[in-house]
Amino acid sequence: MKRIVFAIMAMSLMTLNFVNAQEKSETSNEFKRWQVRVRGVGVVTPDQSAKIGIIGGDVQISDTFIPELDFTYFFTEHFAAELILGTAKHDVKAINTVAGDIDLGSAWLLPPTLTAQYHFYVSDKKIVKPYIGAGVNYTLFYNVKSGAVADVKYENSLGYAAQAGIDLNLTDSFFINIDAKRLFLKTDVTVDATNLVAGLVVPAEVTIDPWLFGIGVGMRF
Repeated sequence: MKRIVFAIMAMSLMTLNFVNAQEKSETSNEFKRWQVRVRGVGVVTPDQSAKIGIIGGDVQISDTFIPELDFTYFFTEHFAAELILGTAKHDVKAINTVAGDIDLGSAWLLPPTLTAQYHFYVSDKKIVKPYIGAGVNYTLFYNVKSGAVADVKYENSLGYAAQAGIDLNLTDSFFINIDAKRLFLKTDVTVDATNLVAGLVVPAEVTIDPWLFGIGVGMRF
């Protein structure tokens, strides 16, 4: 009888241990599907260029610093989609034209960007979490100031994006983020300079291709 009781107790303990192990395994596979980040971002345009009709020359686009907000949804622990939101003001000049340098005022750019991402941890400690991503953006130009000319029109355009970054976990929910992105962006521009020369309307194809370097904080939920 004692042997039967001990056998039942032993089986019960083994069953409890198995259930606990299963629960721990299931818990370890759980992950927070949403995260939000806020960054400060430097926007630089070292690869800017332009094909300017009639008067020739090139383009000069100012660098800037902006706030940025993004939302990420994880389909699995490794694969996610991210929506990136930010807007930037740039001063613009036509330089080295036959008429010299021409102030083209400024323009605001709003390039909402959607990327597909792959995330991974570099160790079992799950502190450092790099990621890479690629996707598309659609850039809207607004609040355009024409500077020394009568008018400047920018065409909204579809482009591509690539990114890489690192999340440094502070807790299960909060982390520091370092991120770099490249937007591949071109736009057709029409410059109305009839206030300077009668009948002068200048077409241009402008390549912006900005780099965005950011650092910020994030939260998972």
